[in-house]
Amino acid sequence: MSSANVVNLTDANFDAEVINSAQPVLVDFYASWCGPCKILSPVVDALADQFAGKARVGKVDTDNARAVSVKHGITALPTLLVFKNGQVVKRWVGLTRKEDIAAVLTEVSGK
Repeated sequence: MSSANVVNLTDANFDAEVINSAQPVLVDFYASWCGPCKILSPVVDALADQFAGKARVGKVDTDNARAVSVKHGITALPTLLVFKNGQVVKRWVGLTRKEDIAAVLTEVSGK
């Protein structure tokens, strides 16, 4: 992960970092072998920097965090979820434009 503003999410810390977060959270479900995930990764990193202090950003390696991936119905990669108050408010599957993600993060963060 290239951005210091991206949290590495696991089965063990997901609830504490995402579900119980006071800020909205963008979660990138990815795998190291996934080509589209590699394309999307710099976009997620840039959003983490852009929304620092307004929204949190985390990444879940689905190969290493199977329980949380199954719990949230991840069946294709990459999948992006936006959580607010512990609930999923937006889901994207596949490559997604930075502008579309930023618009939702702006809306849910109120900033």
